[in-house]
Amino acid sequence: MKENNKKIQSATAVILAVFVLAFSCAFFLMEKKEFSESENRYLSAFPEFSAETLKNGDFMEGVQTYLADHFPCRDMFMGLKAEAEIAAGKREINGIYIADDGYLIEAYKAPKNTEKIVGNFRKFYEAVKDEDVSVSLLLVPTASVIYAEKLPSFAQEPDQLGEREAIYARSGLPRIDCYGALMDKKDEMQLYYRTDHHWTSYGAYAAYTAYCEQTGIEPVMLEDLVAKEVSADFRGTIYSKLNDGRMGKDTITVFENPENQLTVFYTDTKETTDSLYNFEYLEKKDKYSLFLDNLHSLIEITNETADSERELVLIKDSYANSMVPFLVNHFKKIYVFDTRYYKQGPSSFIKEHPEVT
Repeated sequence: MKENNKKIQSATAVILAVFVLAFSCAFFLMEKKEFSESENRYLSAFPEFSAETLKNGDFMEGVQTYLADHFPCRDMFMGLKAEAEIAAGKREINGIYIADDGYLIEAYKAPKNTEKIVGNFRKFYEAVKDEDVSVSLLLVPTASVIYAEKLPSFAQEPDQLGEREAIYARSGLPRIDCYGALMDKKDEMQLYYRTDHHWTSYGAYAAYTAYCEQTGIEPVMLEDLVAKEVSADFRGTIYSKLNDGRMGKDTITVFENPENQLTVFYTDTKETTDSLYNFEYLEKKDKYSLFLDNLHSLIEITNETADSERELVLIKDSYANSMVPFLVNHFKKIYVFDTRYYKQGPSSFIKEHPEVT
């Protein structure tokens, strides 16, 4: 019996050694990717060494992140881990709630740089308020607020709405409140994707109607637009944090006004098109990027058939990409800024373009 146990122990040790050696070789030999398409993010690079980073721990922390990001078969092991934890009854994994009705809802994290954000809002408003332009701020609640009833009972979410109110108050900007519109439509439409952190086109439309109501614009009715289901197998950023293949898929619907005559110019790539959508992204993992061709520093959109001569400057994150198809109906020209990439300053741009309303 002892001899058999020794053989089993020896065989186990050999198997483990071979396993560790194989993965070590795979790690060093395999090509290191800069970007993870499944997670839609850039992977960490090997950290630069210095006495200071070694002393303060940044170097070793960077090495650990690098090893985790480039571990062989990382996506597969993430999926296996998620499957095992869900089978064991867990409803919160890696900051993701396994919510009701097939929703994966990301736990809300309070912004760490609120003071800087509020300060930038205030500076911007002070810079342009004498330029004869109407300025407003729209803060979008996440799915964890709108679909709070779908969260597990143990979920303890920060007071996102309270933080939102504080930012509105301290920024001094006139507010556009879309919370009520989203709550009114939550039982009629799917407002957020089940596997992605963005809202759907229906969520964007609900916020668009709130914007119109609070700025005196007559919104276009949804039934007057052409709806197209362009994908039924979208798995977004939240799914990618679990990689559990048993999770469902989302449908992406886009809306178009056939009467619009659009010219869309991407200033960074110098490309011009007549569509607000780049359908080539439907062949990729990051299908949401079909809206406005993903991320650009500045996009100039002209609509020759808009219902006014107004011109809009839109300073936004990626949520607004799926709202622009509704806004174009009311503005002769829209300048779309992503200030993560546009460094010249939208306030200077507005001063140089007195036609902006």
